[in-house]
Amino acid sequence: MKLTVIVVNYNQCNLLKQALNSLIIAGKTIDYEVIIVDNASCDNSIEMISYQFPQFQILANQVDEGITKGYNRAIEKATGEYVLLVNADTICGKDTLEKVLEFMDSHHDASGLGVRMLSPQGSFLHESNRGLTKPWAAFFKLVGLAKQFPKSRLTNRNRKDWVEEFQTSEVDILNGAFMLLRRNVFNETGLFDERFVRFGYDIDLSYRMKLAGLKNYYFPKTYIINYKSQIIPKFSWQYIKYFYGAMIIFAAKYLFNVPEIKVQGMPQMYKPQYEIEQ
Repeated sequence: MKLTVIVVNYNQCNLLKQALNSLIIAGKTIDYEVIIVDNASCDNSIEMISYQFPQFQILANQVDEGITKGYNRAIEKATGEYVLLVNADTICGKDTLEKVLEFMDSHHDASGLGVRMLSPQGSFLHESNRGLTKPWAAFFKLVGLAKQFPKSRLTNRNRKDWVEEFQTSEVDILNGAFMLLRRNVFNETGLFDERFVRFGYDIDLSYRMKLAGLKNYYFPKTYIINYKSQIIPKFSWQYIKYFYGAMIIFAAKYLFNVPEIKVQGMPQMYKPQYEIEQ
């Protein structure tokens, strides 16, 4: 099997239908499989998939387990040489899968790849070649991690040598809307950290890849359309908890040398895994 495509869905039936139809068109010449993890949707997503896309695998959860648990569950079942993680609210270009696989096959130093992302109105999304939204970029500057990401335009957005929209180049961070990875990457980095329930999981994995000496690329010779739909209202407590909680988890994981305090019956929440040279 050449490619495993994994989609985690939660109540995005109509957008998911468009995404899957675009994958069928894009994958017409590729030996691929699609695994859809449904997080207890109540909008007939399961029925739609079963009826209209019976060739795809469905992993149906009884409760919403978040994105990372869904990805990890599907990755363990993946048989493809490459694994593509794609959001349910994205539409692939008709030649997107062919072009990204050709690039990866001919660039053996590439472990991961992201593509040019467009809004439904056709405007370029700058997270394509930065991987970071403005709040995450501000967070990295605040905690002093910006210097660890020299290719992410964190400090000086006007430099002439930064990655431009149509320039193929190595990047620090892949955006979770479309992450193409070699299957063996997970042998080196491990699966997604499930503490990053909905946000920050792509940044965490990209950073672990960077620490392992692996290379990620931005490939602009094809595109996806990303609706950037918001399942959780942006100013809700759930959004604040998951979004800003991810930043706290990231900082605790990589910045602080947390002492191991052993209390009987209580696991340590943030056991440090890596140290950063200051």
